[in-house]
Amino acid sequence: MNSSSIKNLLQKFPIFKDLTDAEMEPILDLAKHRMYRTGSHIFMQGDPLTNVYFIQQGQIKIYRTDFHGKEQIVNVLQKGDMFPHQGFFRQDDYPAHAEVLEDAVLIYIPINLFENFLITHPEICIKLFKVLGDIIVDLQTRLEEKILRNTYEQIILLLLRLAKKYGKERDDGLVQVTTHFTNRELANMIGSSRETVSRTLSQLKKQGLVDSNKDGHILLEIDMLESELF
Repeated sequence: MNSSSIKNLLQKFPIFKDLTDAEMEPILDLAKHRMYRTGSHIFMQGDPLTNVYFIQQGQIKIYRTDFHGKEQIVNVLQKGDMFPHQGFFRQDDYPAHAEVLEDAVLIYIPINLFENFLITHPEICIKLFKVLGDIIVDLQTRLEEKILRNTYEQIILLLLRLAKKYGKERDDGLVQVTTHFTNRELANMIGSSRETVSRTLSQLKKQGLVDSNKDGHILLEIDMLESELF
């Protein structure tokens, strides 16, 4: 991948999209790329922070594990996302594992060099703060859901969140979640059990709010799901 290809890819990311070719030059001097195969790990929770990654292709699962080895999925990232966000301006370790769910091509920049670049380019810092602000709002919303909503409602809110991020509307009006998630993965996203998610999905299917196609992708009746929350 040549520098022109990397520049074109990076300029599709929100924090770089308004930069001129001249402003992109120092970033291109720092950027490298690599392909990762499905099932491999980019880094592990507790590893020293080294790089910031930009997804050009594929899907990455960000998850944590507790002392008992239980998995908590933090996010599933795809083309156009960057990670980790917690690492900037901190002397710290990676806060979670990053596993490749689908063959991925990543562009990466060493964090210390990227931080030096940000210090000398305040307009990029402002864009980055906006990205981080969106993440904080999302995490705050999830925390409120955990505190204020019962498990049934948390599962519906999770399905609506997945529809917003991965959904594609079909001709019949249903929204298909284009990424495949197992009941275990859904449970790990909200700190519930696979059995609870399975039981709730069965209930939602009986009510005609949720279905699945032959490939196992979730189909959602968005308006009816939203009405369950009020």
